[in-house]
Amino acid sequence: MLESLFDIKNDRRLSVYLYRMGFGMWLMYLALGAPALHTYKHYRMDCGVFSVVLMVIGFSASMVFDYVHNREAYEYKKKWLFVSYLVLAGIIYFFIL
Repeated sequence: MLESLFDIKNDRRLSVYLYRMGFGMWLMYLALGAPALHTYKHYRMDCGVFSVVLMVIGFSASMVFDYVHNREAYEYKKKWLFVSYLVLAGIIYFFIL
C-alpha cells in the first residue's frame, strides 16, 4: 500500500499530503498568534518555518510528477520552484541560522 505512495514519478498523492500538512502548519502558525494561546507562542516560528519547508517539498514532489507526465506544466512551474527554494533558503538563513 505505501510503496505506491513514495513512487513520486507515478503517484501525486505524496505531494498533495505534504502540501496539506504544510497548510495545516500554517494554520497552526496563525492560531498560535492568538492571545488565548500566548503560553505556546514560542512554537509559532517553528510552525511557520516547518510550513514553508513542507510546502516546498510538496511542490518539488509535484514537479517530479509533472516532469514525467506533463512536460508543459513542468516548464511553466520550473521558475517558481527556483523562487520557492530561494525563499526557503532566505527563511532558514534569517530565522534559524
